[in-house]
Amino acid sequence: MISKSQPLGLDGVRAGTTAISTLDHGLHYRGYAIETLAAKATFAEVAHLLLHGHMPTAEQLADFQAILSDATEVPDATIQLLDDLPLHVAPMDALRTAVSHLAHFDPQGNENDSAASLAKAQRLIGQIPMLIAARHRLTHGLEPIEPDAELSFPSQFLWLLTGEIPSLRAEQALEQSLICYADHEFNASTFTARIVASTGSDLHAAVTAAIGTLKGPRHGGANENVIAVLQAVSVPDQAERFVCESLANGQRIAGFGHRVYRDRPDPRAVLLKDVCRDLATTDELWRRERIADAIEASVWQHKQLRPNVDWPTARLYHALGLDPDLYTPLFAAARVAGWSAHFIEQQQSRTLIQPRATYIGPEVRN
Repeated sequence: MISKSQPLGLDGVRAGTTAISTLDHGLHYRGYAIETLAAKATFAEVAHLLLHGHMPTAEQLADFQAILSDATEVPDATIQLLDDLPLHVAPMDALRTAVSHLAHFDPQGNENDSAASLAKAQRLIGQIPMLIAARHRLTHGLEPIEPDAELSFPSQFLWLLTGEIPSLRAEQALEQSLICYADHEFNASTFTARIVASTGSDLHAAVTAAIGTLKGPRHGGANENVIAVLQAVSVPDQAERFVCESLANGQRIAGFGHRVYRDRPDPRAVLLKDVCRDLATTDELWRRERIADAIEASVWQHKQLRPNVDWPTARLYHALGLDPDLYTPLFAAARVAGWSAHFIEQQQSRTLIQPRATYIGPEVRN
């Protein structure tokens, strides 16, 4: 019998098993703490870890990086599709469409075993930065940039977006944010990907569905609203008034609260706060950090809510000079590694995800 006390939104319900990541004692990927990975690993190493289950050897890493680099050469037809989309189409919508379009050109498009899914995943991780960057440049009247095979994954990403080789500080900051975003157990978009996998569908279909889920403002789309919060406060002394007025008007303050991290800090937010401090090399950026501190203190005082990962990440991306409408696509570019790992794990289980609902409609009618 289905319990009528089932938590809304499956809050706290264990919906399956995974060997990929856990939030039980801090965030861990395949047994490695997120703090260790952010300090010692590259995003390419973390993506390999998520997909293959182990950290790569030097030879395996070189091969993996070569696959990512080669994948940035996306079909001309997909770039043309991005150019043909109306200008009002949001970056996440364009990315969703482009990933679906890529499925028709994948050399293993008709193969759906785990080995083929792994190969598709590796290509997608390399392709998505090019899709995001190409659409961004095209909508600003600029031509897409040719990738540089000598660049690391985060440097390549910034190069494709801006046409400038980033500083080491910028490269490392983006890398750490991508590592923090790469996976997060059974979040909404990842669970969506697993549901698609459970039906026997293909990886591109799952990633397309996951991107549509991540777009939502209650999930990944929240990070685009953080900068608006910070811009509403000119100096730290205004933070208290802003928070009180927002709460009095029933407005949710973007970047605070998390379904899982209720009684403990979000480890990603703690980690990336230090990265934001490191990036605050101008008076303006340092002022924003002080404003962020003041808002954090006020939100905690009035609502006992801690920052989530979106709070520092939006500041980090702002410090890198990136437009707010790129923040969620950047999230997707990292999370595709986790989505793909979960897709393959679910695919191998051969179990259809099909929960029941608690019926609350009218009784049987004659």
